Amino acid sequence: MSNKALGTLLGVLLLVMLAWSSMYVVYQTERAVLLQFGRIVEDDVAPGLHFKMPFVNQVRKFDGRLLTLDSPPQRLLTLEKKAVIVDAYAKWRVADAGVYYTATSGLKQIADDRLTQRMVAGLSNQFGKRTLHEVVSGERDALMADITANLNRMAQKELGIEVLDVRVKAIDLPKEVYR
Repeated sequence: MSNKALGTLLGVLLLVMLAWSSMYVVYQTERAVLLQFGRIVEDDVAPGLHFKMPFVNQVRKFDGRLLTLDSPPQRLLTLEKKAVIVDAYAKWRVADAGVYYTATSGLKQIADDRLTQRMVAGLSNQFGKRTLHEVVSGERDALMADITANLNRMAQKELGIEVLDVRVKAIDLPKEVYR
């Protein structure tokens, strides 16, 4: 192979690599932001094939599907100052990719930790306003609706997350009460 043919082959290969690194795909199950030197240029990239400037732009993708946050059981107090162990979970998804990336650096673990803190605080507030009987029976649906609405309002503003549902899996009495 001659030097001219080898040079042409390397040039074509370089051109193909440059073209390949300038394209990216965002699937419908993903949310994405386009960064230029680490700064957000486009905060909510639509699904499809897109082009970027290689080595200048970077794309960060996040799961856009419905995700589940399963918080560890928490000891909470009711209005009567009775302790209960509450096991709850939340369903959420990324609503605003730019805010989500800014607040969490695009890491699901950070989002889960912050959402867990807010969910526990919301559960504590709602349980503190109700008696044990109201929590266990009558007002459980109203309790879930209040927690979901409050958590969603905060999460959209601070984390770019839409909270669709918060549910209590179990409400148990502490082990001391069983004795």
